[in-house]
Amino acid sequence: MVNVRVFIHNLSAERFWDIEKPIPPVQVATNLNIVGMNKKHEDMLEVPFVFTINYTPAVAQISVKGRGHVTGSKEELKQIHSSYEEKKPPPPVIVQSISNVVFLESVIVCRTLNIPPPIPLPKIPPTAKEKPSEPTYRA
Repeated sequence: MVNVRVFIHNLSAERFWDIEKPIPPVQVATNLNIVGMNKKHEDMLEVPFVFTINYTPAVAQISVKGRGHVTGSKEELKQIHSSYEEKKPPPPVIVQSISNVVFLESVIVCRTLNIPPPIPLPKIPPTAKEKPSEPTYRA
């Protein structure tokens, strides 16, 4: 069983949009880059990452840098590291663990800067009012 611990080393965020102007509808682009994968110890891999959020139009920009420490059995870690050296994508458990932490931190920063969060808000469809059904017969 692979275990991933995520550590954030650098978090920078900047709001470009004037605070007095209402924020227009925006498109949010997120990007998670796994920079490398290093054997830190025999039973641990270190996975440095960079996560960026860009808004269109340029409302704000957020950047998160850090490292993930992956622990598990020697066989699992050897397989993960060898697949990385073969230019294969990292296992979903690593990417999911890192993205969960950085998305959570970026949502908190978005609240502080008063900008839209990088996750889509749920859309509740309007309920259509049902008109009473017509009787099937008339007297």
